[in-house]
Amino acid sequence: MKSHRRHLLALAAALCLAPAAFAQGNWPSKPITIVVSYPAGGDTDAMARLYAEKLTQRLGQPVIVDNKPGASGIIGSSFVAKAPADGYTLLMAPSTLSIATLVVKTGSGNAYDVLTDFTPIIQTATQPLFLVSSATGPKDMKELLSTARSKPMSYASPGSGSPMHILGELFNKSAGVKVSHVPYRGVAPAVNDVLGGHIPLTFITWGPVEPYVAGGKVHVLAVADKQRSPLAPNVPTLAELGVKDVEVGAWQGLLAPKGLPPEIQKTLNTHMNEILKMPDVVAKMKVFGALPAGGEPARLAKTTADDNARFGKIIKDFGISAD
Repeated sequence: MKSHRRHLLALAAALCLAPAAFAQGNWPSKPITIVVSYPAGGDTDAMARLYAEKLTQRLGQPVIVDNKPGASGIIGSSFVAKAPADGYTLLMAPSTLSIATLVVKTGSGNAYDVLTDFTPIIQTATQPLFLVSSATGPKDMKELLSTARSKPMSYASPGSGSPMHILGELFNKSAGVKVSHVPYRGVAPAVNDVLGGHIPLTFITWGPVEPYVAGGKVHVLAVADKQRSPLAPNVPTLAELGVKDVEVGAWQGLLAPKGLPPEIQKTLNTHMNEILKMPDVVAKMKVFGALPAGGEPARLAKTTADDNARFGKIIKDFGISAD
């Protein structure tokens, strides 16, 4: 009797586990959604749509992009953090994912812990940040520093608390100047005002300014990286120009809610690594000032944790907050 009861319990347990195992083994069996926590038209959105197209071809199911903007990306990111970890809801996030909750006041319903609430899949891209001036602004670092020490100057960023804002404050400290921060609501309006000569400087990714470099509509003064960027190899680093310890870059990554089955994580990571090597994908990423990253999920996990720790200290030290 006891033996029979044990068999029944074992059968019941197996039946309970079967649907999950079956669903996982046949993943994907329905459309997949990639959430982008910013409006359509930006570089994160554009690259998410590029990857979605390639994943659709490889997985045999539609992969669609759903924009959920607001609160510096927190609304969309929080939505994914609370979604089922079944591989059907993913997040395409820029580097602001690591710092948004440190600079934006949100209600508990929109909170997430970047270190524990997501499963990393792959770091898709790195995006070096450049110091750019308007056509009528400083033409080189020497002129910039001389001008900034003699009269008020300002720089544009895509928003308070963004990596570009953090970069600007680090630049001020290292260079011994006080260039005032002017936050905009996104990359496009910031770049437009630099192009129009309404503001002399910005810290920005390469994609939005590259079309205007050859014609002299902007001057690219430096890149905030350890080494020169393949996107603009003639542009010196800030360190080369005497502005030390100012290395801030942006990145993008694909994540899922915590608890994603390892098999699905591995499948997505494998496909994405192959996609990031496709010549047409590399070429399109370059248009947005992005360089393919790739690698194991651990790379994205480390990048996220490192930024959260490093920028968290900077945000606290400088009293940075979002509008």
